[in-house]
Amino acid sequence: YPLSIFFIVINEFCERFSYYGMRAVLVLYFKYFLQWDDNLSTAIYHTFVALCYLTPILGALIADSWLGKFKTIVSLSIVYTIGQAIMSVSSINDLTDHNRDGSPDNVPVHVALSMIGLILIALGTGGIKPCVSAFGGDQFKDDQEKQRTRFFSIFYLSINAGSLLSTIVTPILRG
Repeated sequence: YPLSIFFIVINEFCERFSYYGMRAVLVLYFKYFLQWDDNLSTAIYHTFVALCYLTPILGALIADSWLGKFKTIVSLSIVYTIGQAIMSVSSINDLTDHNRDGSPDNVPVHVALSMIGLILIALGTGGIKPCVSAFGGDQFKDDQEKQRTRFFSIFYLSINAGSLLSTIVTPILRG
């Protein structure tokens, strides 16, 4: 197997773990930290998920028309990472808790950071989606059909393992 396959599989596992971990607690964050009601929390959550499933079109256009698969994956992975970092920062209570009463004093700052973070995450996760599996397949020579087929099995196993493990572990870590 080409060495790059190891990095592709591990990266995809980690990306899915991160994405589903954040998604598992997102509505709780909206309700209990941002103090949104159920309807707004649910609407924003579903809008975010829909955006994540629409942005692969943009990722495919960027890869096919401009940057190529590798540069698209690297660029949008950086965008994704920045989005996750911004989401994490947005949940820091002390960011705007100037009077130290335990609740944020300027909720709009947290909301703005959250929305910026979610948009960047949607662009990143959706944008790399059409590129990663194709890029992985490109790592094999024509005479490595058996290894390529095995790669796709391992690749999709890592995606599902990251998603499943994160969905189980994140609520435990939260508690």
